[in-house]
Amino acid sequence: MKLLVTGSSGHLGEAIARTLRAEHRNFVSVDIIDGPFTTDVGSIVDRAFVKRCMVGVDAVIHAATLHKPHVATHSRQDFVDANISGTLALLEEARMQTVSAFIFTSTTSVFGRALNPSLEAPAAWITEETTPQPKNIYGVTKLAAENICELFHNKDGLPCIVLRTSRFFPEEDDSRALREAYSSDNLKLNEFLYRRVDLEDVVAAHLLAIDRAPRIGFARYVISATSPFAPGDLADLRRDAPSVVRRYADFEGVYRCLGWRMLPSIDRVYVNDKARDGLGWKPAHDFRSVLARVEAGGPPMSSLARAIGVKGYHAEEFEEGPYPVD
Repeated sequence: MKLLVTGSSGHLGEAIARTLRAEHRNFVSVDIIDGPFTTDVGSIVDRAFVKRCMVGVDAVIHAATLHKPHVATHSRQDFVDANISGTLALLEEARMQTVSAFIFTSTTSVFGRALNPSLEAPAAWITEETTPQPKNIYGVTKLAAENICELFHNKDGLPCIVLRTSRFFPEEDDSRALREAYSSDNLKLNEFLYRRVDLEDVVAAHLLAIDRAPRIGFARYVISATSPFAPGDLADLRRDAPSVVRRYADFEGVYRCLGWRMLPSIDRVYVNDKARDGLGWKPAHDFRSVLARVEAGGPPMSSLARAIGVKGYHAEEFEEGPYPVD
């Protein structure tokens, strides 16, 4: 099987290409930026380029995208071009090539306003059934691309799997308040409770999706670390998150030694049950396993995530933080 991987100079695309190369699998990888794991440099908006790269391809992993950190530096048209038109070009060529699977990397950002209930409300329980409410052009274009994938399945029978991934980037948080209140590792470990996933597990989900897509046909899956919480915890998570976390993990001794703190309130919980059942996905990294690694003196991220490292989203630096916020 020959695979096409887009965005292969980015975090996820490189992680997938690294894994495929290590497994001696046949693939072509594309990005607008050259990189050690990119075989072809070009834009997915360029239909002729896409056509050339699609020759002989059996399955597509489409990870290339403009991200949320680009909202303040790129036009809405840029997002439409990259996230919608680029996806459309790939889908049309994939249909012509009669590929067996098209895997689209989406984002939990499509849920948008659903992720931030009022302070008086319980934390949100986010599943595939939650109605998307995107709040910026990033979320809007990713949701539109998801729907185009569904259209190609419904009209042309193209097997398409949409993976709504939560945070896996190693960069610092875009919130100045959070950067000042928590160390980067402290904040990332906290996020494994409700909104983060390790890059290694994201790669595993994509590769499983390739195998399962022909049988599934079309589906959307939330890809996030397995949370220990239950629906009965949601009200308490909003009011006093540390007290809820104590029910599931003995974290306080480790946090005390490191000078870390638990978040006082958690506003949402991503639920990955459907992905574990539908894809046979078994994420290896969750709050308790990462906590144990940190307690043993290790880093919170997997070896693959550390190998990819920090890439950044812009060639320039900004006074207000790692990237500007719209």
